[in-house]
Amino acid sequence: MNRKIALVAFAFAFATQSAGAVEIKVLTAGAFKQVLLAVVPDYEKQTGNTVKIENDTVGALVKRIEGGDAFDVVVVSPAAVDDLAKKGKVAADSHTNLAKVGVGVVVKEGAARPDIGSVEAFKRALIAAKSVAYIDPASGGSSGIFVDRLLDKLGIAGDVKPKAKLIPGGAVADHVANGEAEIGIHQISEILPVKGAVLVGPLPAEIQNYTIYAAGLAAASKEAEAGKALIKLLAGPGAAAVLSAKGMQPAQ
Repeated sequence: MNRKIALVAFAFAFATQSAGAVEIKVLTAGAFKQVLLAVVPDYEKQTGNTVKIENDTVGALVKRIEGGDAFDVVVVSPAAVDDLAKKGKVAADSHTNLAKVGVGVVVKEGAARPDIGSVEAFKRALIAAKSVAYIDPASGGSSGIFVDRLLDKLGIAGDVKPKAKLIPGGAVADHVANGEAEIGIHQISEILPVKGAVLVGPLPAEIQNYTIYAAGLAAASKEAEAGKALIKLLAGPGAAAVLSAKGMQPAQ
């Protein structure tokens, strides 16, 4: 684990340990899950606290929270954090931007990698593919909503949507790796950890879309100090190396 992250976590250890070890629950959008999985073990070691991580699409997490699901920290889009704050679910002063991630194309390991070096090449690759997987826009996933609109914008919705494999949640790359779809489009941080799948590359710059992820502390959290410490760790300079390794960048 990055030494800077360990040092930052250690700075908060005394505050949490003095009150006794606690458990905090983190609800996160799938794109940020790998960062949490990398950082949390060090946080737990240094503080004595434990972290329970649950992931889903942004839309699904918002519905869960609005429905009364208990949590301590949530990682979703900045707009969702602000909306939850307005509804009294997230502490108004806790909004913290953490990272941003772009969208990429994935194929099965060993398959030919299509040319996506230009917008026209990307369009040809999607039209030529037998099937294209992406997150179902109806599920509230950020990348799925973007891809759905992008297909319309590029004028290829009629060619691609009839053969689309819409994924309700989780990693699109899983469905490409097991052969359900020939090509997939998803956030890069959700492609990299999937075995049997290969990142072809990011979308061309002209049509690239970066999704920012932000954290918020539950207004009703009973473990506010532990939650604040985790958020500060995730937003700190020491987390930059982890973000890069997981296909993300600092939000700023």
